[in-house]
Amino acid sequence: MMRWILFAVGRFAVGVSLAALAAATAGAAEFRVGLVLDRGGKDDKSFNSSAFLGATEAKTKLGIALKVVEAPDDNAFEPMIRGMAEKRFDLIIGIGFAQQEVIQKVALQFPDRHFAIVDARVAEPNVRSLVFAEHEGAFVVGAIAAWSSPGGKVGFVGGMDVPLIHRFALAYEAGAKHANPRAVVTTSFVGLTSAAWNNPPRAHELAVSQYDSGVEVIFAAAGASGLGVFDAAEEKKKLVIGVDANQDGLKPGRVLTSMLKRVDQAVYASIAEAQAGRFAGGVREFGLANQGVDYSTDQYNAQVLPAALRQRADALKAEILAGRVQVPDYYQRKP
Repeated sequence: MMRWILFAVGRFAVGVSLAALAAATAGAAEFRVGLVLDRGGKDDKSFNSSAFLGATEAKTKLGIALKVVEAPDDNAFEPMIRGMAEKRFDLIIGIGFAQQEVIQKVALQFPDRHFAIVDARVAEPNVRSLVFAEHEGAFVVGAIAAWSSPGGKVGFVGGMDVPLIHRFALAYEAGAKHANPRAVVTTSFVGLTSAAWNNPPRAHELAVSQYDSGVEVIFAAAGASGLGVFDAAEEKKKLVIGVDANQDGLKPGRVLTSMLKRVDQAVYASIAEAQAGRFAGGVREFGLANQGVDYSTDQYNAQVLPAALRQRADALKAEILAGRVQVPDYYQRKP
């Protein structure tokens, strides 16, 4: 039986059903999240895909309203983020360091809105900065690469030539040489602009050149461009290491492992805490110690990453966490 409540509005009476009132109240309380992806988009099988996974999981489990936008170029970030702030989204999440200046600017102008950013630090009280110890994970997969390369030749294909990717590259090379002091590491970058995150043909070309020179394993830290490295590994019957998300299943048997960067977990946790009224600005760090970075193991790479090699990798992780092995950090290098 439908129940009604009678409201007196001036000299008029208005009947409202309890069901309609509940629906209106639920709509008013709906927690709205805006996710602004970096170049490469949600289908890059890597960095953006991981962020998208965390946000969609929050939509499913927490019942949030989610709006996802993909920037066609860097100039699109500000109108997208500002538009969400103007529409009073409860939490706006920028994926990638390229959004740092825009998040800082808009957060200052909308101090009552909450923001989060991945891979950059913004020192505003209404911004949560989600940063990762990429160098720790890169060091471990560098060692895995060297242990899996009988000839001692490994490679690295980075996306955009920026400090973040140099952080990956420096630690990867250090990890390879920790495992094999005679290891030779070849490093290439896709490009100098943000278009480097979404250029698989160029990454494929670089990877083929490395494989043809004798490189046996390539670590691809290049966003959607990395898919070109995966194709090259399959063609040349060599090995590749994925990045950010678990990419082992993209080319089963050719993916040695993936350096996991748990952007999905960081995004989900930020949404959950904000929805629960526990949002706090500041820096949240994710590394080996809290499993924010790691290497992947599953049915897809079981044959190329045997138990003995996993044990060596786990022992190396323990050495790093105990402080007995120092991982170089490009961000802390001397000028």
